[in-house]
Amino acid sequence: MPKQRRTFTMDGNAAAAYVSYAFTDVAAIFPITPSSDMAERVDEWAAQGRKNLFGQAVKVVEMQSEGGAAGAVHGSLQAGALTTTYTASQGLMLMIPNMYKMAGELLPAVFHVSSRAVGANAISIFGDHSDVMGTRQTGFAMLSEASVQQVMDLAGVAHLSAIKGRVPFLNFFDGFRTSHELQKIEALEYDELARLLDRNAVNAFRRNALNPDHPVLRGTVQNPDIYFQQREIGNRYWDALPEIVEGYMAEISKLTGREYHLFNYYGAPDAERLIIAMGSMCQTIEEVVDYLNARGEKTGLLTVHLYRPFSVKHFLKQIPRTVRKIAVLDRTKELGSLAEPLYLDVKSAFYGGDWQPVIVGGRCGLGGKEITPSQIDGVFENLNADRPIDNFTIGIVDDVTNHSLPLGQDIDATLPGTTSCKFWGLGSDGTVGANKNAIKIIGEKTDMFVQAYFAYDSKKSGGITISHLRFGSQPIKSPYLITKADFISCSQQSYVNKYDLLAGLKPGGTFLFNTTWTPEELDEKLPSGMKQYIQRQNINFYTINAVKIAQELGMGSHFNVIMQAAFFHLTKIIPTDQAMQYLKDSVVSSYGHKGGNVVETNHAAIDQGATAMVKVQVPESWATAAESQTNSPSGCGSCSEAQKDVPAFITNILVPMNRQEGNTLPVS
Repeated sequence: MPKQRRTFTMDGNAAAAYVSYAFTDVAAIFPITPSSDMAERVDEWAAQGRKNLFGQAVKVVEMQSEGGAAGAVHGSLQAGALTTTYTASQGLMLMIPNMYKMAGELLPAVFHVSSRAVGANAISIFGDHSDVMGTRQTGFAMLSEASVQQVMDLAGVAHLSAIKGRVPFLNFFDGFRTSHELQKIEALEYDELARLLDRNAVNAFRRNALNPDHPVLRGTVQNPDIYFQQREIGNRYWDALPEIVEGYMAEISKLTGREYHLFNYYGAPDAERLIIAMGSMCQTIEEVVDYLNARGEKTGLLTVHLYRPFSVKHFLKQIPRTVRKIAVLDRTKELGSLAEPLYLDVKSAFYGGDWQPVIVGGRCGLGGKEITPSQIDGVFENLNADRPIDNFTIGIVDDVTNHSLPLGQDIDATLPGTTSCKFWGLGSDGTVGANKNAIKIIGEKTDMFVQAYFAYDSKKSGGITISHLRFGSQPIKSPYLITKADFISCSQQSYVNKYDLLAGLKPGGTFLFNTTWTPEELDEKLPSGMKQYIQRQNINFYTINAVKIAQELGMGSHFNVIMQAAFFHLTKIIPTDQAMQYLKDSVVSSYGHKGGNVVETNHAAIDQGATAMVKVQVPESWATAAESQTNSPSGCGSCSEAQKDVPAFITNILVPMNRQEGNTLPVS
């Protein structure tokens, strides 16, 4: 029976850092988005003197490049130190030469990778699998996780298996979508991990270190007479690895009560249609499987955890024999290949056997593109066809090569009792920090499950931010942005004429607007489309002048704590009195070292934020608000007469992108 565990609200990077610290003697690091937080946390903990499983603080060495970090990892391992690094994207690409050496020399390195797009025609800081797929020929084992909880549970499997199996591991999860998503999760304890550690294997590794007292010959240059044989002799280590990983997964399953295998099946025991995938999209697919099966369909999902080495035996064991059609989803694109890598692996696994289901493949989620339930339903619908479309894409409209699948039905997978909130802010205005604070308060002070994801543009500071927060009585999957919100807040007055702020706000939902405008000015300045939506959808519309409150209290432009107090008061997720006290406690924790005046000022801001909202009495005339020269039916600013002659590239591409509507643009 799994024991009652401590719970924490953390993101995937924090979970990976927490587990990796336990097994690490040396961390050789170089920062790169979105993996930097892992290295920063390990560095912080080492500076604080936190002890790993071996009773010592981790030695952290920051190099001058990713290539240097990989070289330091290699050298440190040869010296007998269990060594870890953290990277992504081009940073991982720079480590590939050393990865071949580590694998060939049977060194138990572990690379934790928050997988990210590799820059091709353009740079993207957001997640896909193009970086990790570029390393699959190096000899590293590859272990994948689909959620923050899985990172906590399985990151240790990578370290344990690397030590016991003498094969280096690349442990990866989706950049931003998992690395930066906050979830309330259960933590493994270091003493539990210590009991799983093969101490004999650790001692054997340390004894094998380079030492002048017992010199060895390594890293030679070999001629054709023996090089081939040397490459083949290592096969036995990779052949043995799947069972080692499966064994450690079984131990983690005993500890947590969550069942893990190299490949995890989810769905109907007699499924006829199956999707195979890895990474965060698997959580979305699980939601769609539940939705379809509850309506009489027979669908399933196979989540890939151990991608390399690929064990056909364990793969086939998990798939129901009733499956007739399979779609394989890859989160990468390989130009010039017959298809993407996971798809080709799946087809190879079935090749030559007596069981030959129809297998098709597709691409999705490149550069952090959203993967939604409607897209996944479209994949299952494609499998219903007599001849399903192969080599498809989802999430885009490909009107050039015509490979894209249409969206399926509009599926709302939100669990009963879940509250969904969106917060529009400006990078560095404090909105994201305030929401991280709010999610931790709710996660740690209540029994509720929480999820938070923060959508930035690549500019980060000074760019637009949209915080997506979910709270509920059941565990939350939904690794995609909120499209149906109960509450929306906007901290920037100018946004009303730039973005469709209220898109997806449910009828009867709440809108909190930080503004200096009076009620009379609202009638004059709000876009007609917004006014119509508020009136027709019966939106509870509140305003607050958080800027004025902050200035009167001497806080300058730091109004985020005021907006946070207003949010807690309006949503009642926590009783208001308790929420205000939790906020004040967090202020003491965060700013107590800055002195009593700072704490008192923030406490006063919290008190005013909880009472300063004004509920707008929405006039019936808003339902038929007339269009003015400064606003448009969509709720966004329209072009003036002088702007009508601007180039088509501006109006058709840049303007929708600036409105955060780039997802609607077709390939052409």
